Amino acid sequence: MDILSVLSAIGGVGGLATIIALAYWLGGKFREIDLKFANIEKRFEQIDERFTDVDRRFEAVEKRLDGVERELKRLDEKLDSRTSELAERISGLEAMVGRKLERLADAFVSYQEFLASYFVSEGVLKPEAARVALVEARNLMRLAVSNPFTREEWKRLADLLDKSEKEELSLEEAQELLELARKAVREYGEHPEAWKLHIYASMMLGLAYKRMKEQRQQK
Repeated sequence: MDILSVLSAIGGVGGLATIIALAYWLGGKFREIDLKFANIEKRFEQIDERFTDVDRRFEAVEKRLDGVERELKRLDEKLDSRTSELAERISGLEAMVGRKLERLADAFVSYQEFLASYFVSEGVLKPEAARVALVEARNLMRLAVSNPFTREEWKRLADLLDKSEKEELSLEEAQELLELARKAVREYGEHPEAWKLHIYASMMLGLAYKRMKEQRQQK
């Protein structure tokens, strides 16, 4: 088929112009569509860049958080170390103070024993003076419901107090009473009755020495 036949088929020159115009118009539309798609692609690229930037920021934040976490862990370990060190120092200080207080208490007990025993044995204090301490010493028996005195020790203490009231304590029994009084001071030192018992026991020991000395002089 020749070109004339084609032109005749599409309506001549007027039809060809229509086709050319339509093709041109379609071409323009396709170009607009291509431009729009290009703009859309650019926007997607910009969005991708923004997401990439967000990812980078998240990574930076995660790194900073990791750094903060490591620093907190280091500080926590350092704090634990300092706390343990401080606890050890406090324990050591408490032990040292406890030992010093114990030595001070022992020194005071020994001093009190010496004075009471000496004054009674030399007649400076009369045996009747011990009865004042005896009344208070017996008040310690109200603590018999608590430890660390055993039931036997409480009973023995009561027996020795009864016997001392009659001035029948031997030197050995007076020493035994004093040992129980020392234990009472150690275990019940917060109660004044314990110290009064100790004074009384010290006086009874002095009285036992005095009686022993008088017996020797009579011989």
